[in-house]
Amino acid sequence: MTAFCDAHNHLQDQRLELDLPDLLPAMRRLSITKCVVNGTCEEDWPRVIKLAHRYPDLILPSLGLHPWHITTRSPDWVTNLKQFLSEGPEPVFIGECGLDRSIRDSNFEAQKEVFTIQLALATKQDLPLSIHCVQAWGPLLEILRTNDIPKRGFLLHSYGGSPELVTELASHGAYFSFSGRFLMNNRTRIRETFCRIPSDRLLVETDAPDMLPPAEYREHPLEGPDNTPLNHPANLPQIVRGMAEILGHEEQSLRLLLLNNFSSFFRAKPRTKKDAEI
Repeated sequence: MTAFCDAHNHLQDQRLELDLPDLLPAMRRLSITKCVVNGTCEEDWPRVIKLAHRYPDLILPSLGLHPWHITTRSPDWVTNLKQFLSEGPEPVFIGECGLDRSIRDSNFEAQKEVFTIQLALATKQDLPLSIHCVQAWGPLLEILRTNDIPKRGFLLHSYGGSPELVTELASHGAYFSFSGRFLMNNRTRIRETFCRIPSDRLLVETDAPDMLPPAEYREHPLEGPDNTPLNHPANLPQIVRGMAEILGHEEQSLRLLLLNNFSSFFRAKPRTKKDAEI
């Protein structure tokens, strides 16, 4: 069976902590061979690194300061991030980070500053970068147009932008990740968008424990500590099945395409002594 790779999830999330001994074997049984686990704040970066050390064959660590959490950052957050990048299991990627204008009372200028620092660090080291963008596509494009970008490009996690933006974003090096939430019947415009994306720029993710897909694609039900339904990371093959239906792809050929794209974007590069310098 062609392997599955999850381009973006949050297995370090404390809602999953007690279930991890069952979640990871379920993923392996379904040939999910790699997943990128994304930290979002200084508090959870150590949990991501710990998981990567414990499961090095499965987990690729990625550390970022998410726009939801910029108010929690310490004065030394950049130094701390660089230290994890240089001392964590090789390789360590950057993200989840980005811009979000849906956050009430957020300092958007601070968001842009924090994101631009992380973009510069990813560019300096040519690291995979996972970007969150909500209601901020104009500012994101302005930053991409006026700053250097990693040679390998960057990932737009659970891409929710318009179809009209695809061409320019792809020209800057974007990869576009499909999540299970896009399988809902009311996501017609998103489905149209993904039909426009170049096939060599497609990726797939669970965003587990979030981005819960519709019930018919939840082969692995999961509940959190408060009995709230969560997205099980082993739902990835079913999300790919739904993605194939939407895009009009034969499922096996889409699996191979996604695997090749994942391997191309998340390819490792040797770490050097200067990699942690901005």
